Amino acid sequence: MKKVDKTAIILGATGLTGSILLHLLLHDDRYTRIKVFTRKSLEISHPKLVEFKCDILKLAEQEQNFTADEVFCCTGTTKAKTPDEERYRTIDYGIPVAAASLSKKNDIPSFLVVSAIGADRKSSIFYNRIKGEMEAAVLDIGLPKTHVLQPSLIGGNRNESRPGEYLFKQFMKVFKFAMVGSLRKYRTISPKSIAETMLWLANNPYIENRLPSDIISKLAENK
Repeated sequence: MKKVDKTAIILGATGLTGSILLHLLLHDDRYTRIKVFTRKSLEISHPKLVEFKCDILKLAEQEQNFTADEVFCCTGTTKAKTPDEERYRTIDYGIPVAAASLSKKNDIPSFLVVSAIGADRKSSIFYNRIKGEMEAAVLDIGLPKTHVLQPSLIGGNRNESRPGEYLFKQFMKVFKFAMVGSLRKYRTISPKSIAETMLWLANNPYIENRLPSDIISKLAENK
């Protein structure tokens, strides 16, 4: 029998994917409490929602509050937004690994994290290498249920300007028909598909730890 009356934690609830996931969780009858750890208030009033305003880069300080059945980590930054490589690593590697470590310490069995396509800890590309190192560290923690989602470029409207990303999205719209077979995983993916797949994975058995973008889309379509 599937558990109901669950508590979920979201990190990155103000982002594109995290905000959609928050909406899904708040309207899912299986969950009675949604904990959000955030630097600034979401300015949302809901009986399920519990906010912990904190420095998310110091997540270990929240050990007492970090209790749940599942953790959804949707945090991340970009080179344009965070040009300093050390700070970039603190965000893209530090936050997910700290969250997974707290999950292990507090006996939270389920951990789901958004990574990126091309993640490889041996890559010469800094962004891909950091994501790959994060994935390896999270999986090495050994939680009972861990899923790493590796989306391609995420579609949707952002509050910040990303000219290069915008042009690439337009390119992908034109040539989407050609992205078939092994190239399908490089298609632009919607944040809604990522959020829906994360929620499905949390509530269903699934063997694979790493899910490339095309599998994320397929699960979202067939859930």
